[in-house]
Amino acid sequence: MNANSPVALVVDDNAINRNLVMHMMRRIGWETVAVESGERAVEVLKETRFNLVLLDLRMPTMSGEETCRRIRVDLGQRELRIVAYTAHGMPEERARMLASGFDDLLIKPISFDDVRAVCAKAAPAPVAAQSA
Repeated sequence: MNANSPVALVVDDNAINRNLVMHMMRRIGWETVAVESGERAVEVLKETRFNLVLLDLRMPTMSGEETCRRIRVDLGQRELRIVAYTAHGMPEERARMLASGFDDLLIKPISFDDVRAVCAKAAPAPVAAQSA
């Protein structure tokens, strides 16, 4: 991975959805790591630092909400930007997701502009060039 690029963890049990969002993110300069479950996401987050987690809500064995809770509470990663990746964007669902620890929602079907906007909010500030 490029040390200067921001890095996102993409968590989705559907390979097509994972690959699509990863392709879009790479086009705007992000590195990506993909996993297929919430359990695997928690394990990877114990070992690796990310700028953003894009987390599908509907996955077998551990939901996105439970995964988010474990990242926030069990791992203590309260500053990490976590975005719910879902087909459900009704106002009451959005409010519930934000209250449960997510920072934002990305509604499926996604567009390149949606992904770019989510990534822009999570990108680290550029390092100021040092004068010689």
